[in-house]
Amino acid sequence: QVQLVESGGGLVQAGGSLSVSCAASRSIPSIFSRNAMGWYRQAPGKQRDMVAAIISGGSTTYADSVKGRFTISRDNAKSTMYLQMNSLKPEDTAVYYCYMTVGGIRVWGKGTLVTVSS
Repeated sequence: QVQLVESGGGLVQAGGSLSVSCAASRSIPSIFSRNAMGWYRQAPGKQRDMVAAIISGGSTTYADSVKGRFTISRDNAKSTMYLQMNSLKPEDTAVYYCYMTVGGIRVWGKGTLVTVSS
């Protein structure tokens, strides 16, 4: 079964930018291009919430709290998905998890921590 590995998290000041990546453990460009995938985040003591997703047909959707600041994209040839985060706020601090839905099963990465200092 394919695994997903996030990278790119770290510490950034409020107003700054950060990009996180989610790479499949093996090259699966045809699977990557066909399936829904996206990002969730979980702040300390809170539930895991959807941040952004690429859904059927390649269209994207975003949580209201990140619209206009975050951009989700993917490179099928590299079997990698990205989340570009701009104008970061302290409330964006969380562990960011990527997922991909394959055959009705949601595969999750282990997460990468993003910390935004005020």
